[in-house]
Amino acid sequence: MSGEPEVHEEFEARLKAYEGRPAAATGVGRDPVNEPMIRHWCEAMGDTSPAYKGPDAIAPPTMLQAWTMAGLTGRPERTAAYDELLTLLDESGHDAVVATDCEQEYLRPLRPGDEITFDSVIESVSGRKTTKLGAGYFVTTRTDVRAGGELAGTHRFRILKYAPARRPSRPVERRPRPVVNRDNAGFWEGVARRELLIQRCTACATLRFPWLPGCNTCGSPDWDTVEASGEGTVYSYVVMHHPPFPAFEPPYAVGLIELAEGVRIVSNVVGVPHGTVRIGMPVRLEFRQYDDALVLPVFQGVRP
Repeated sequence: MSGEPEVHEEFEARLKAYEGRPAAATGVGRDPVNEPMIRHWCEAMGDTSPAYKGPDAIAPPTMLQAWTMAGLTGRPERTAAYDELLTLLDESGHDAVVATDCEQEYLRPLRPGDEITFDSVIESVSGRKTTKLGAGYFVTTRTDVRAGGELAGTHRFRILKYAPARRPSRPVERRPRPVVNRDNAGFWEGVARRELLIQRCTACATLRFPWLPGCNTCGSPDWDTVEASGEGTVYSYVVMHHPPFPAFEPPYAVGLIELAEGVRIVSNVVGVPHGTVRIGMPVRLEFRQYDDALVLPVFQGVRP
């Protein structure tokens, strides 16, 4: 069903009927609690507590959910009841989703070698709420995490399934202007001529991008330019969904492009669906005119 979401009492009673039903059953952690994951977590968080090192180390309590995550393999332990609940909300027009918050309770420390199991339950489905994003329902699941069969903690995770609010149309806005200064003016002059110019140190021949006033390799301030061939590959990328920015229509792919000359440039990957962009994808340079005054280099994806 599409259009105006259902809001009547019978529909909300159907949602409430899922409370108390399992969301995930007999889940097993993909790995035991282990020192490498603890180390990576502490490095990422900048946590230097001595409690997480050495022969008596424990895992940071906030890693509770990390030991239950499925990675890219999906969730085989997820129940049909949870899928039915989400499908019911989708079909009623509440087909957008955003995670809102989580709560954790720690009952005992986890230590390297602990084998993790867990079960999840649909703890609550709220009545219909109106938010800035749109009207919808908060769905809370509670996961009980066990180590060696003993309850170690609980993790409550809350999402909002909502029908996106209609937003008033806005006038088309121009893209932001690039910042042009004395160090990069030559680059933008080349773009205006439909040339992608790379700086080259005239002392050691090192190519550099973005443009800089001096060479990072030898320190020489002297340089000339070479024109890029336009061939390259996607070195890394991200697909932008949210938040929206004026003059940009999400979703769109932003890539770190490695040019055939060896330097890298950040730009949009265009001409292919954003979901097909991959690391290693070949791309070719093109120039796009966005308004009367703005020309930008972008990269056309080349699918096999």
